[in-house]
Amino acid sequence: MSGGALFQEALRVLRRLALPEVSERDVLAAMEAAQPGPLPLFYEAGAEAGLPRAVLLARGAGLFFSFCAGNLADDLIDGDCTYHAQPLRVGPCVQFLLQNLAFATLAGEQARVPAPVLAEASRTLALAAGPQALEVRADVWTAPLFRQVAEGIAGQQWAAYLRVLWAGTVLEPRAPEAGRALGVAAHVVEDIRSNDVRFTSMPREDRNAVVGWARDAAEALRRQDLRCLDAALRRIEPIFPEVES
Repeated sequence: MSGGALFQEALRVLRRLALPEVSERDVLAAMEAAQPGPLPLFYEAGAEAGLPRAVLLARGAGLFFSFCAGNLADDLIDGDCTYHAQPLRVGPCVQFLLQNLAFATLAGEQARVPAPVLAEASRTLALAAGPQALEVRADVWTAPLFRQVAEGIAGQQWAAYLRVLWAGTVLEPRAPEAGRALGVAAHVVEDIRSNDVRFTSMPREDRNAVVGWARDAAEALRRQDLRCLDAALRRIEPIFPEVES
């Protein structure tokens, strides 16, 4: 239900725009394709940080818009944007709308995100997108390349998300380390779960090196001793043994 509350807030923000009906439907399709995604963790992490509910809803909705924009970009790259009839025509405008709506929501009065924090997080997200160019050109995957891509598109992405979510709270200093560890661990197990070619095409030695790296990230998460991250670990760690069996 916590993730659902954030999704409902994102819907309210979207509908206040009063977009043309077809445009709203296109955006909603991208939002539905991305849920639940990070929504439960956004809510749990914000609540554990002690955010007032109104602030948590605004920050969670804004971050979800950003996540949806990134998810749509990834689906367009991989040919997985099945929720739009003409993805190459519709997808780019939806992505542009979502990214700007994310910034407008997070910069709004209700979210209370300090401008320097939002600027830093936006720069981090820009840096996180950089390794995607390596991924789309990769013909052969190795452990070093896998790590470089994952540290960007997952580790830096989550570091930025938690930086914004925890801004002004006692957990703010933990955001860079916790976010990078969460992003890395979650990225590796999702590639394992989905049999992504990034992981499956590597030699066994490289796969084992990546799993060891992800295990270290999971251990770093455990040392944070936060309920929201422990919940994430319960979903992450059961995947690891399936690789080395």
